[in-house]
Amino acid sequence: MSTVATSFGIEEALQQLGIQETNYGTSTGSQWLPGEEIISSYTPVDGSLIGKVTTTTKAEYEKVMETATEAFKQWRLTPAPQRGEVVRQFGEELRRLKEPLGKLVSYEMGKSYQEGLGEVQEMIDICDFAVGLSRQLHGLTMHSERPGHRMYEQYHPLGVVGIISAFNFPVAVWSWNTALAWICGDVCVWKPSEKAPLCGIACQKIAAKVFSDNNLPEGISCLINGDYRVGEYMTQDKRVPLVSATGSIRMGKIVAQEVAGRLGKSLLELGGNNAIIVTPDADIKMTVIGAVFGAVGTCGQRCTSTRRLIIHESVYDQVKNAVVDAYKQLRIGNPLDENNHVGPLIDKDAVAMYQKALEKVVAEGGNLVVEGGVLEGEGYESGCYVKPAIAEAENHYEIVQHETFAPVLYLLKYSGDVENALEIQNGVVQGLSSAIMTNNLREAERFLSHAGSDCGIANVNIGTSGAEIGGAFGGEKETGGGRESGSDAWKVYMRRQTNTINYTTELPLAQGIKFDL
Repeated sequence: MSTVATSFGIEEALQQLGIQETNYGTSTGSQWLPGEEIISSYTPVDGSLIGKVTTTTKAEYEKVMETATEAFKQWRLTPAPQRGEVVRQFGEELRRLKEPLGKLVSYEMGKSYQEGLGEVQEMIDICDFAVGLSRQLHGLTMHSERPGHRMYEQYHPLGVVGIISAFNFPVAVWSWNTALAWICGDVCVWKPSEKAPLCGIACQKIAAKVFSDNNLPEGISCLINGDYRVGEYMTQDKRVPLVSATGSIRMGKIVAQEVAGRLGKSLLELGGNNAIIVTPDADIKMTVIGAVFGAVGTCGQRCTSTRRLIIHESVYDQVKNAVVDAYKQLRIGNPLDENNHVGPLIDKDAVAMYQKALEKVVAEGGNLVVEGGVLEGEGYESGCYVKPAIAEAENHYEIVQHETFAPVLYLLKYSGDVENALEIQNGVVQGLSSAIMTNNLREAERFLSHAGSDCGIANVNIGTSGAEIGGAFGGEKETGGGRESGSDAWKVYMRRQTNTINYTTELPLAQGIKFDL
């Protein structure tokens, strides 16, 4: 174990979570299957090997699906409030293990320890939300046009829900899906990112204990591991009616086509190219806080990270100078050290992508006002630490139209009224998160109107990054159109059924049709 891991209690955290040097990566619950190939998980914090995970074979996937399909037959008959009680216990286990799981998230993925703890808190919050929801899976009643008839609609569980998650939120996004799916009576098969597999092992162990303690069958929570080929097992499997996939637009298009080809359902949470509009009436201090955290939090590796700052020409220099000054105060280093603001990128491939983006924006005519670069020397041995960069650019640049999963912020200038800013903001293929900084009520309402922001999330005087459990999370256009977490997002995990009951001795037909025999 490295010096960093020893100093910050990583070894103890791994022990508390049951993480070994080598871990089986396939699980039907408390049963673990040996797999074959090995995924080695190296931390971007210092480049050390944390542990190894075996990948899922096709035969093991079949075992998982057989077990999950059988478990669904029992789980769907368990009353929803009782399912809620199980999820409540899962939330309590997460509270007990919040610190070690938060450390693992931070160490394996590279986000700050506070963000790691925050991610586990999101898991706890969605469990709390789901427990209340377990008594509120409401349908509707409707008046029939035929005398002596009653109509209503109800929701039934779908079956096996497949979950494919990304490295940047290695535990929270799984919980958004699985807590709701469990409440709805579904069982889940999860393929975590191969870049953060140990987080998946830890979560599965926690869930398995809760289900075992409640004498529930194997298969309600299942885990598979591997690269895109293992994900294809689910996307091509007719036994998986819903696949929830989080990742890049490229990946989402592949998943959507595969699942649609068998007429399945997909829930897609894909890329974002999120912007903050800064009007002449903006509070500059609030703007700087929202923009800087949005751009550099998680080292720019959030789907809601701020990529573009669209600033009115009358305040452009003032805002630019304030943000540049704020960047000078950023501390980059070990994310487990709470004195640091920015940790590493996930791996060296991400670093290469970041470097190409900076080269590209300059080649297209942009101007770097805060130059980036890869950090070297003591504390940066992993080669994954980079400097957050700021570039003056134009919205039509190819690189600006593209989502770079790294701390690169583009400054864009607009003139005239907020209509012009909205045209710039909406002028990208992604549609996840958006924000406006203004104290002008008319501008705020215009931003939120039907002809305003075209994103799934639109904020006023709050940045683009971060979301609360109570609201549905997701985006439009090439972000995929999916919704997870709060509001009525639970409905995607269920099938809707319309019911009509005739309690008379006659059989009148709808629309007054006569069919006498």
